Amino acid sequence: MRLIATVLISLLLPSAAFAAASSGGDRFDLTNHWVGFTAIGIFTVAYLLVMAEEFTHLRKSKPVILAAGLIWGLIAWYYNTHGLPHTAEEMVRHNLLEYAELMLFLLVAMTYINAMDERNVFEKLRSWLVSKGFGFRKLFWITGVLAFFISPVADNLTTALLMCAVVLAVGGSNTKFVLLACINIVVAANAGGAFSPFGDITTLMVWQKSVTTPQGPVDFWAFFALFVPSLVNWLIPAAIMHFAVPDEKPQGGGEDVELKRGAKRIMVFFLATIVTAVSFHNFLGMPPVIGMLTGLAYLQFFGFYLKKTFHLDHPQLSNEDRIEMEHDGQMGDMVSFDVFNKVARAEWDTLLFFYGVVLCVGGLGFIGYLAVVSEMMYTQWGAAMELTPAMNATPANIMVGILSAIVDNIPVMFAVLTMMPDMSMGQWLLVTLTAGVGGSMLSIGSAAGVALMGQARGKYTFFGHLKWAPVIALGYAASIVVHLWINSGSF
Repeated sequence: MRLIATVLISLLLPSAAFAAASSGGDRFDLTNHWVGFTAIGIFTVAYLLVMAEEFTHLRKSKPVILAAGLIWGLIAWYYNTHGLPHTAEEMVRHNLLEYAELMLFLLVAMTYINAMDERNVFEKLRSWLVSKGFGFRKLFWITGVLAFFISPVADNLTTALLMCAVVLAVGGSNTKFVLLACINIVVAANAGGAFSPFGDITTLMVWQKSVTTPQGPVDFWAFFALFVPSLVNWLIPAAIMHFAVPDEKPQGGGEDVELKRGAKRIMVFFLATIVTAVSFHNFLGMPPVIGMLTGLAYLQFFGFYLKKTFHLDHPQLSNEDRIEMEHDGQMGDMVSFDVFNKVARAEWDTLLFFYGVVLCVGGLGFIGYLAVVSEMMYTQWGAAMELTPAMNATPANIMVGILSAIVDNIPVMFAVLTMMPDMSMGQWLLVTLTAGVGGSMLSIGSAAGVALMGQARGKYTFFGHLKWAPVIALGYAASIVVHLWINSGSF
């Protein structure tokens, strides 16, 4: 039991290896000091509050932001009292830089998603599906397919919320259908996000980290080797759950929704932004976030055009009214398109939660817990199982996915990336796959699952999802086997 607890806690503690190298040896091992024990206690309490968000309704960003400040405050105090005032400062700046790149990248993506939502892109899709009057089983598969193929572009959280809105609209009071469809959506969205750098925060982290392997860097196109394993991860549990879905046809339809002016062009600009980010990273060697921010300018200029020509949407207005409304319009005003309103609507709780996680685990890693666990997981486990050097990291990477279901994949993947174990391309793709899809085994294991528990409250629940965990775990195991088989040349 003690070993399991050690591994679970330590997987959340990145940056020790980096800190040791970057501080020039001026780093204290505080793993057996009261500062280290206190920091672990603070983080544990904070993360328990995060996991209890469904019951306490305390937004998940609040406890981790407070914990981050307390942990780094303890570290800074200890180093200052020992004559090293700048060591902790240098490390926290490194963590802030990593967070800033990811936060700005996600902020641009969220802004585009919000802009498309405001232009009725997602509402149009929802109304079309509802109006077709599909049966429950057909809708189960349609929402699953859409979740799998939309999440690589729109991210798994946004995709899951969209598909859940469809399910709730047509499912009505049929709790069994809503439960099974939501489970299917969570699994499909997480699986779809695992084979794209844009589909999940964890894949984005691996891509932005520019991990280099003996076979070359894990670049943008390398992730698509996970398409078939990800597909297997979703299809196996979906095929089994299909027989439990009620073979009925829901009543009712959906009202037709018209796209607002500029909706299709915003979708094109979003694709152009993705191309820009990939090009900056692959051809210019720049961080992808620079390309994303450049792409945000596309939306800003187009938003300016929409604002200046809003009278095309309201031909009945007089010229004086148009001038007055343009001059006095506020962010979010129905007559104007304001890109800063779309920025404001970003999921700031998620972005700030990510800040807290990165700073918390960065601080705990700086204290010194990671080196021993990294050695144990990525060397000793494989040696004990008498695995070949190429497969040495396989048990650890499989465990990463299991822990992702319990703890959430963001801190777990951040830990692995700061450990930076010496692994082949196949192993880096394996840990990307397991961290991305492992969270599907429990409803609290991914942002998509947590969000849907709130959206479909009372119908999609923790224990309802838990009943199907063995089936989802079967898909998890199958996806690993398929990856080891079809991508064997990358190990």
